[in-house]
Amino acid sequence: MREETSIVAQHVQSLAVDVSLPGTPRRSVWPRFLTSEHPFPWLAPITALLLAFGVYPLLYALWLSFFKRNPITRMNVFNPSWNWGKLIADERVWGAIGHTYLYTITALLIELCLGLAIALLLDSDRKGYGLLRALMTLPLVVPPAVTGMMFLLMLDGSFGVLSMGLVSLGLWPPQYPILASSGSALAGILLADIWQWTPFMVLIMLAGLRALPKEPFEAAAIDGATPSQAFFRLTLPMLSRIIALAVLIRGVDLFRIYDYVKVMTDSGPGTATETLTSYAGTIYFKNADFPYASTISLFTLLLVIITSSIFIKLFKVRF
Repeated sequence: MREETSIVAQHVQSLAVDVSLPGTPRRSVWPRFLTSEHPFPWLAPITALLLAFGVYPLLYALWLSFFKRNPITRMNVFNPSWNWGKLIADERVWGAIGHTYLYTITALLIELCLGLAIALLLDSDRKGYGLLRALMTLPLVVPPAVTGMMFLLMLDGSFGVLSMGLVSLGLWPPQYPILASSGSALAGILLADIWQWTPFMVLIMLAGLRALPKEPFEAAAIDGATPSQAFFRLTLPMLSRIIALAVLIRGVDLFRIYDYVKVMTDSGPGTATETLTSYAGTIYFKNADFPYASTISLFTLLLVIITSSIFIKLFKVRF
């Protein structure tokens, strides 16, 4: 009898269940790092996705950049310095860098100013403003390729609605189509980007405005501050962190612009609208030079990291 009792006690102890006290919570038989008490089970899925779709492509691109593509045999030969030397001597790369920074900075400034202005107009609890805020999000659900095709048709020199409107108002000469002119093609692409992504900045600015405390503005109104003084001395300083974060997120996204350029101009006319990502796509899909395209992509990532780090350092962005 004693032996049977000891066997039962050992079995109960192995299951980590305390039967002596009724109502005592049962202990889990699983290791602690596999239970809800530990963050590992919750982080495992996103970690696996990050490794599969983030780390692995990056390492594979880095590995490809060490090879030289032979266009005749279509074989890759190990040559670590070939692609990087080719990139430094490639004039199209430096032209694409200029277009990329010009596009990013211009779009950022316009979208930020428009987003903040529209957010100030929509920062109200009046009837109908909620519907307007909801309608502002509609451009965000449209795929960028569809947006590019829509503006390609609207800016067409023969039948485009926007082009015909500008010509009829005398604001644009009919002999120079917007997307076919090297001086205005980038502006046409910017128009599509601004239409689609200004609502993103509106939502961020509006969330920041709604989170601001009311007491400083009430005190400023009592002291006789004008709306412009309250905006420049209270609103902007308190929104500085939100603005910096929005600029950082949107700037990184703008730096890798591809859809609008590919659909609307295909980097043309000539290379007037060629950015780093569109040039990498041309090398990859048209020339099939996978190592060199990977090198350009890595160089783009390096520029994004350097530019973001400088921005974070200058504006003291804190997360």
